[in-house]
Formats: sequence, C-alpha cells, structure tokens
Amino acid sequence: MRELWSEEYKFQIWLEIETLACEAMADLGEIPAEDARDIRQRARFSIDEINEIEKRTNHDVIAFLENVAESVGPAARWIHQGLTSSDLLDTTLAVQLTESAKILAADIAALRSVIASQARRYKMTPMIGRSHGIHAEPITFGLKLALMYDEFGRAAERLAQTAERVRVGKLSGAVGTHAHLDPRIERQVCEKLGLKPAVLSTQIIQRDRHAEFCTTLALVASSIDRWATELRHLQRTEVLEVEEFFSAGQKGSSAMPHKRNPITAERLSGLARVVRGNAVAALENVALWHERDISHSSAERIILPDSCTLLDYMLDKLRGLIEQLQVYPENMERNLGLTKGLYFSQSILLALTRAGAARQTAYEAVQRAAMKTWKGDQSFAANAKAELQITGLLSPDEIDKLCSLDIHFRHVDETFRALGLE
Repeated sequence: MRELWSEEYKFQIWLEIETLACEAMADLGEIPAEDARDIRQRARFSIDEINEIEKRTNHDVIAFLENVAESVGPAARWIHQGLTSSDLLDTTLAVQLTESAKILAADIAALRSVIASQARRYKMTPMIGRSHGIHAEPITFGLKLALMYDEFGRAAERLAQTAERVRVGKLSGAVGTHAHLDPRIERQVCEKLGLKPAVLSTQIIQRDRHAEFCTTLALVASSIDRWATELRHLQRTEVLEVEEFFSAGQKGSSAMPHKRNPITAERLSGLARVVRGNAVAALENVALWHERDISHSSAERIILPDSCTLLDYMLDKLRGLIEQLQVYPENMERNLGLTKGLYFSQSILLALTRAGAARQTAYEAVQRAAMKTWKGDQSFAANAKAELQITGLLSPDEIDKLCSLDIHFRHVDETFRALGLE
C-alpha cells in the first residue's frame, strides 16, 4: 500500500498516461507514429530533478513535463497535447484508489477467514449476552463472532460497490469538453489503464465519488472500532472472557508490572477516529467552484493515502488480534452464574402466557421472583417455584426444563448455515 501511494509510482502512472495518449493520437493519425515510439522508448523522469524544477515553477505537473521532455527530445512536443493537469491527477487517483481497494478487499477476506475459523471453534461456547452493559440472556461466543463475520461481509460489499464508482478516469481537457483532445483518446487510455472514462466531467472527476470512497473506508473503520470496543469490554478484569495475546517480554505499564492492557484494540479505536475525520474532509471537498478550484487538492494529498494506508494496517491488526485471541470459556461460565439464572425470566414469562396467564400478571409474578434472586441467595428457578402465580400454572419439572440453555441455542446451527459458516 505504501508503494502504491509513493511519489515514484505516481510519476510512473503520469508517464504512462502521457505515453498512452500519444500512442492513441498516433493511432488516429494525429501525430507521427515514430514520435509516439520515441516517447515510449525514451521518456524518463527523475524525482530529484522534478523537485528542483518545481522550486522554480511552483507547479508539479509542469515540473514533471519539463523533466520528461529533456529525456525525449523533439518528439516531446506531443506530450500533454490537449490535456490539463487534472487529466493526469484524477486519472492517476483512479488507478491508485482502484488498486488500493483491491488490497483492502484482500485484507477483509483474510480477516473474515480468521473470524470464520474462530466462530466455528466457539460455536456452542455459552456466554452471557448483555444489553446496556447488563446481563440479558445467554448467547454463544461463536454467535458473537458470526455477527462480526456478517458485518465485515457487508464491508466487502460496500467496498466493491464504491471501488466501481471511483474506477473512472478522464482526459477531457480544461473544462471537460474535449475541445483539444478526441474522446476516442480518452476511451483508449482509460481502457488500457483498467478504468472507465467519465461520461461527463469538468476539469476534474466529480468529488462525490471520492467522498463516497472515503466514507466507505470510514464505515469499515467504524466496524473495526465496534469490535475493538467489544473486545476491550470483554477484557476488563471483572469480566475477562477474552484477552489480547500478551507475548513473552511484553510490558503493560511503566509503573505497574502486573498490567496486561488491550492496547491493540485501543489503538484501532483511536485510528478509526482519524479515518472518520478524513471522511469529513472528503465530504467538504464535494462543493467546488464552477468547473474546478483546487481547495480539494491539498486535503486529498493527505486523506486519500492516509485513509487507505491506515485501513490496510487496521484490518491486518484486527486479523492478528482475532487469530491470537485468548478465550476463557471458564470465565464465561462463571459470569453466566453470577445472576443465578435470572436470564431464564423470559422463558418462564412466555410459558405462563401460553398456559393462560394475562401478560401483566405473569410479568409481575416473574419479576417478583427475579427481584428476590437479585437480593437473595437462592436461584431464580427456586424463587420461581415459590411464587404461587407461577406454580399454579407450571410444575417444578416444567420450571426446571424452562431454565435450560438449550432453549437459547436451538437455532445456532440454522444461523451458521445461513451465513455459510457450516
């Protein structure tokens, strides 16, 4: 990813665009074929020399063109014929964003593969589900990971869709009218670069495309943040159902030798804020003056390479975190026992209504048993058996059967099949 956004690669694409344009003009008989061959064979650039020229010109494309012309000779008069700077800049951006999307798509696929493996491994490992941070009803750790797998499936879909909308180049001149360059040249160059030519452009490709790309990356980063936050909560000392891998020789605190902190997950949450912030800048870039101003350009030199590089890093780090995640089923079982079976309250409630009780009456009876469980030592099942409005409709054996994890996990296999995780 770093090489993709390097100065070297950027200038290579610029040179290829200029060369392809000359070859397309030669194919149309607009310039001598031998001049197009000379440009292909002789054209070179030097980053150091371009930088020196730019100190004088204060224009990067002109500096590039002057430097290339030195290596080509007389045929250089055809280079940049009918083009404007943004024909190079925006078409190059399209190449870079398209190739970046391919790297990010591979990252997501690798992450989902690891998540799938862990989801299958912990498919039926019971743990407490939480809402508002409070114990709700049992789930399995495999289901939690299956949800993560599904979410990053949508990330892959969004990235594929937005990648198509940024895979657009343009060689249409100063205000997009093709006044000095045949549209056939644009089509030929874009095709050879693996791009689609813009149906219509101004001096630039419209920035809603780039904003969509950045917001898509921000959405993926937010999904990373969502799961990093989940893992951070599950690693809390009082919970400790999972833990980041802690390697030999690793240190958690300069002051407290005992610390083992969720540093990778915290880093991912922090970087997600940067990617989201970059998306805001991309949205601000949509509104430009008339056929173009350059207020977007300075921001894009930062936000586009940074967002792509950051997300590449984040996806790789999350993959490693999940792959090496330390999972503690015994702590999940311990935490399940903390509320003495309170999470079976809905099973009893529904059984009572099916047996003929009014919902409000049933709710209040189950809530009384639940409040006694919160404050006392007996299990929820035992307290339910002491409630006359419950035992009047449900036998002790029926209550025991209703207080079973099997009820909560009977559709796990079906869910895994639906996700293709079987």
